[in-house]
Parts: sequence; C-alpha cells; structure tokens
Amino acid sequence: MVNMIESNIEISMKKCIQIFKNNLLKIRTNRASPALLDGIYIEYYGKQTPLCKLSNIVVEDTRTLKVNLFDHSIKQLVEKSIMNSSLGLHPCSTGSDIRIIFPQLTENRRKELIKIVKNESEQSRIYIRNIRRDANEKIKKYVKEKIISEDMERHFQVKIQNKTNDFIKKIEHLSVEKEKELMII
Repeated sequence: MVNMIESNIEISMKKCIQIFKNNLLKIRTNRASPALLDGIYIEYYGKQTPLCKLSNIVVEDTRTLKVNLFDHSIKQLVEKSIMNSSLGLHPCSTGSDIRIIFPQLTENRRKELIKIVKNESEQSRIYIRNIRRDANEKIKKYVKEKIISEDMERHFQVKIQNKTNDFIKKIEHLSVEKEKELMII
C-alpha cells in the first residue's frame, strides 16, 4: 500500500514538472518557437481547433515563424486570433503564408516575463507540496488503522520529503535557466 503511494507521488510530481516545462515553453524569449502558438485556437467548423492542427508552423529564423495553412479560407480568422492573443504579435500575410515577426524584447517586458516565470514556478512548488501533504495524510491514516507502525511512518515521511525536495530543486533549476534565457539580449 505504501509503495503504491510512493509510486503515485513520483508519477504526480513528474506530471507537475512536465506541465511546468510546457508552461515555460509558452513564455516568449528572443527566439521564435512554434510552441509559443500552442495556446491559439481558431473557430473551425463550429469547434475550437488549435492552430497547430490547421497548419504547419516553421521557424524561418530566430525571430520569424511561418504559418502555412492547410485551408486558406481561414487566413483572416488565424490572423485575428494571433493579434487577439496575449502574445502581443502582429502577423503579416505573404501570399498563402502568414509570417509572424517577433520584436526584440524591451527591458520592461523581460522583467514582466521573469515575474510570470517566478509565478509559474511558485504555483508548481505549491502543487508539489500538496502532493506531499496528501501522501502524508494517507500514511497517517494507515498508522491510525494500524496497517503500518509509527517507525515506518517516519521512514516514509522522510522518503516523501526527499522526493519533494528533489522535485522542487528541479523546478528551481528550470526557473533559473528560463530567467537566464530571458535576460540574454
């Protein structure tokens, strides 16, 4: 039973790290990345469809993305969705393609993005700690029901705390790397 708790903790914490990594990919740096457009959805035949399902998104150079639509009739909708997104981008049409040129980041924008990274980092740490808390409560329940001894409880709490510390260090490392990436001019 306790081993199941331990494996569930590991799986949940790894998911948390993966979600954090995905969220960091959506935060813009000086390099253009197709992942930045993952949050853009287009109304296509009555359904909200991600832009990546309706097009090929290619990196032309470090500051330019090219969106090659499969259905050219939705070009206006795509441009409008990109402009209305919180990314602050302005697409320009060139024939059948849409090009998105990323402007240089200003000092203020870099600081705002670092605040966003720190906020995402803190949210992920909170999630990791909640996983730890839930696991500790389950172990205490097992002690109450006399399924495991108090010595085993302490042993597993130490193991859970060590896992928690490891995953929080991973989050911190990813956060620091992203901040360094944002500060590169």
